[in-house]
Amino acid sequence: MTRQIWLNLPVKDVAKSKAFFSKIGFSFNEEHDTPNSTCMLVGDGKFVIMLFEENIFTDFSQNKLTDTKASSEVLISIDAESKEEVDSLAQKVQEAGGNVFAAPAESRDWMYGCAFADLDGHRWNSLFMDFSKLPK
Repeated sequence: MTRQIWLNLPVKDVAKSKAFFSKIGFSFNEEHDTPNSTCMLVGDGKFVIMLFEENIFTDFSQNKLTDTKASSEVLISIDAESKEEVDSLAQKVQEAGGNVFAAPAESRDWMYGCAFADLDGHRWNSLFMDFSKLPK
């Protein structure tokens, strides 16, 4: 049976992507680094996101890349412990060179979040969810 799931993302420059994600608070398992890839760890469960340079990614996937300026293939969602954490992440993304395309705001009376694109245009959102306000 499957024990883990990893997400693989194509990037133009592994070093620049690693610097960006480090600045916004993600960590890395450098034992798995190569000149063309890095192993990013997300959250307490250390969810693995492998960042591969585009030519390596297309060799694995045997498919063309999505043009992230024109379309999205995935939205990667990460949770936050508070509204302040969402605000802080949005600020870090801007300072690191990412694009916050949806500023932090309330949504549906029980969620607070923001959405951003990383250096390669992959779309992410961060949400604080107050389940005590969830409609019954």
